[in-house]
Amino acid sequence: MTLFFGQRRVVRDASTTRAVLAGSVGNFIEWYEFGVYGYFATVIAARFFTPEGGSEAEALVKTYASFALAFFFRPVGAALFGRLGDRVGRRPVLILVVLLMTAATTLIGALPTYATVGALAPWLLTLLRVLQGLSAGGEFGGAVAVMTEFAPPGRRGLYGSWQSFTVALGLLGGAGVAALLASLLTEDQLGDWGWRVPFLLTLPLGLAALWLRLRLDETPAFRRETAAVSPPAGEVARTVALGAARIMGWAAAGYTFLVVLPSYLQSTLDASFQQALIATVLANAGFAVTIVPAGLLSDRVGRRAVMLTGAVLVVLLALPLLDLLQDTGTSNSVKGAAVFGAGAVVGLMAGPGPAMLSELFPTNVRYTGLGLAYALSNAVFSGCAGLIITETVKRTGNVDIPGYYAAATCAVSVLALAGTPKRKAG
Repeated sequence: MTLFFGQRRVVRDASTTRAVLAGSVGNFIEWYEFGVYGYFATVIAARFFTPEGGSEAEALVKTYASFALAFFFRPVGAALFGRLGDRVGRRPVLILVVLLMTAATTLIGALPTYATVGALAPWLLTLLRVLQGLSAGGEFGGAVAVMTEFAPPGRRGLYGSWQSFTVALGLLGGAGVAALLASLLTEDQLGDWGWRVPFLLTLPLGLAALWLRLRLDETPAFRRETAAVSPPAGEVARTVALGAARIMGWAAAGYTFLVVLPSYLQSTLDASFQQALIATVLANAGFAVTIVPAGLLSDRVGRRAVMLTGAVLVVLLALPLLDLLQDTGTSNSVKGAAVFGAGAVVGLMAGPGPAMLSELFPTNVRYTGLGLAYALSNAVFSGCAGLIITETVKRTGNVDIPGYYAAATCAVSVLALAGTPKRKAG
């Protein structure tokens, strides 16, 4: 009997480990690519959105518009793939979305530029960004459902935090590859062909993700509850809106500090490409450091306390952070510590966030519900971050716009989170 239960535990632990790995690797690819696109925004703008006589500022705005458009297809993907995932299972849908995501990202690395095919180039790029948005919309809900449904009792916060942790790893991976290329290649080489390398590297990553997901088991919760009655559509819609409001600050502050920062530092504060990437690596390192501890802590004290702390800190510190970065008298080490701290504060929201969203929805609408809440919030407040910040700074000349943006969205999240029941959800 002991041997039987021992074997069963080994099987359960192996399934849980596979669930974390299979869920994480797709998130890594998704955010690696979105990070790379953000880090190379100025290069992409010059190659795809700058016809003869076009200004650099105009091209950058168009690049971020394409970036935002992909985010607005995320809710469509969340609804489409989420519905499939709640009906036929998490596993087959996660296999499908990682195939689409890998194909679209790899093809970006092979696209002809404006100099080669003219006005067709930005349209081809935007088409692939749309495909990425659709597949990414189906990624989050399935990955978080798998992680949290395989989690042991009282450990959803810890297991769900791995989703956010691999977001940080993806952004760091993209920044690391970009920084390495920037150090090894000349500016002309980087612009001619070097920018393609990070996108083409997605192919082997995607094949690894496919292998892991083919070995994934269906979640026990899905197998148990597929026949359960779904809640009314109006109730699901209200819960989706509430979930989106609670993570609004995470979405906006995360993209402001972790992705938009490089082009902001270059275009507004005249930093070099290498300096901007170093700052981004430090911010994402701070983000990565706090995510898993924050998720674990939320299993003990509740999601609300940890996420509220992060949101309030962003409200209080966003503008002082920008003032420090703008101060030419501040040393680089102090500035580096500041951006590291900014990333760490965002991690306090990102760690418990996946489990918080998962716990809002019953199993038979979980894939759809949490995927939509996340996709809607990211579509509006992450996808538009670069476009809003760049265009507003350009029109007003106010270099504090990123701070106002992050603080305002986190203030809304504070209000939404303040009404969250104080409980330790297991």
